[in-house]
Amino acid sequence: MFKRWLLALSARVGLTVLGLCCCLSLFYLLACKPTSHSSQQSLLWSGGATSKEGYMALLQEREDSHRHYINSLTKQIAQLKEALQERTQQLQESLEKAKTRGILPQGLESLHKTPTQTDLKDFLRSQLNQAEVNSGVKLPSEYAVIPFDTFTLRRVYQLETGLTRHPEERPVRRDHRDELISTVETALHVLNGPQQHTDNTRRKRTYSPSDFIEGLTRTERDRGTVYELMFKGAGPQDFTQLVLFRPFGPVMKVKSESVDTRSMLINIIVPLSKRPDAFRQFINNFREVCIRLDGRVHLTVVYFGRDQIDQVKAMLDQTTRETRFRSFTLIQLNEEFSRGRGLEVGARAWRRSQNVLLFFCDVDIHFTADFLTSCRLNAEPGKKVYYPVLFSQYNPSIIYSNQTLLPSVQQQLVIKKETGFWRDFGFGMTCQYRSDFLNIGGFDRNIKGWGLEDVHLYRKYLHSKLMVIRSPSRGLFHLWHEKNCADELPPDKYKMCMQTKAMSEASHGQLGELFFKRQIEFHLSSQKQMDRGT
Repeated sequence: MFKRWLLALSARVGLTVLGLCCCLSLFYLLACKPTSHSSQQSLLWSGGATSKEGYMALLQEREDSHRHYINSLTKQIAQLKEALQERTQQLQESLEKAKTRGILPQGLESLHKTPTQTDLKDFLRSQLNQAEVNSGVKLPSEYAVIPFDTFTLRRVYQLETGLTRHPEERPVRRDHRDELISTVETALHVLNGPQQHTDNTRRKRTYSPSDFIEGLTRTERDRGTVYELMFKGAGPQDFTQLVLFRPFGPVMKVKSESVDTRSMLINIIVPLSKRPDAFRQFINNFREVCIRLDGRVHLTVVYFGRDQIDQVKAMLDQTTRETRFRSFTLIQLNEEFSRGRGLEVGARAWRRSQNVLLFFCDVDIHFTADFLTSCRLNAEPGKKVYYPVLFSQYNPSIIYSNQTLLPSVQQQLVIKKETGFWRDFGFGMTCQYRSDFLNIGGFDRNIKGWGLEDVHLYRKYLHSKLMVIRSPSRGLFHLWHEKNCADELPPDKYKMCMQTKAMSEASHGQLGELFFKRQIEFHLSSQKQMDRGT
């Protein structure tokens, strides 16, 4: 009897305990249930005190989650380090045994030495020294030059565009976009780092992404990637240049320096023969950019012949009267036109003691104030010369054929594949210091007419120790003008001239529309008739 009662009591106690456990489990699940996304949104977006409390609770929850995640990663890293040390020790023991037995394969002797952080730094420094970062490298020809890409926070201007053929674009590839953004963030971290406050020559300030102007980047396949970044300085004419190098590893800071461009005068040299209308357009751009916006320029015009020179003098005099700008030099030569000869005479005509920065320019070139800044920052006496790639404009009458009136010149300065192309085969527009130009020997004086003289000068710099900065410029445009192919040319040169003319008229697609214009119009009329019939 007692046993039955004891069994019944035990059963009741067991059931009671089981019920209590189920209730506790249910309460625990309800208390620990994670907040749903919708409830989080209500905490974030609903008004009142509950929104603030919910927001703080959500922040605390996320902070705890991140802290746990960081602790987990730290433990994993520690475990990996232990495993790596263990494997390294095993490898060293195996190599020691192999060396003792005399069976260590040739070429693996360096593995016997344990790599250190100093070895890694030495390797990265060797990559930096071999790359064309601090000094120029002698190159055999213009085909060996690796051009830079120009980039801003929103756009990338590059010459090698693949099948897309876009002269400028937003980085489509996520890895490329992340790479550039990460580089700018690294630069800001360097500029805002503790070393900024220990440098007495640099004013204490905090740099932000809005201070970034533009950057240049290029990759040497067996060395790494170099970045030259330009930031606004303390004043409107002060800038900060930062050079970073990524030797297929962590980004290295190469140098950071402040550049004061207030005393950097640019001597713009323009060879000219006739073409008063083109010069009028040029002088209007000069007045707006060089006189009104910049003010640190000198204009040297080398005029060949006497025909129409009075019109050029009248335009210069009018500019002086209206702007009070007198930094002009007009040189007249009674010779057959030679672009190289004109630039040579203009460069050597400088009589001031100051080593001036030269900008070799043509009369049909349109440039911006930003380009003048790039000219000053990308050329350095004895170290760097700047060879920008300009954007060549297509024939506006073809581009804007669907409009009754052509847009103004300013409105036509748009970098798109429908409006023009990078003239990557042209080397005529360049920024270099007069001392470098004279030391390199100047132009080949035996070349007459237009062309070839710029290629010869370019090759001289490639064969020297000066660094050649070759990159597309978003502020330098070649305005379209009709190209005449003389009837006196032999058939082969006339054909080449016509091919160049066709390339400068319109894009491939636009020329195709012109060539198949009749077929396209016939198709449209057929479609209209079919629509009417239905």
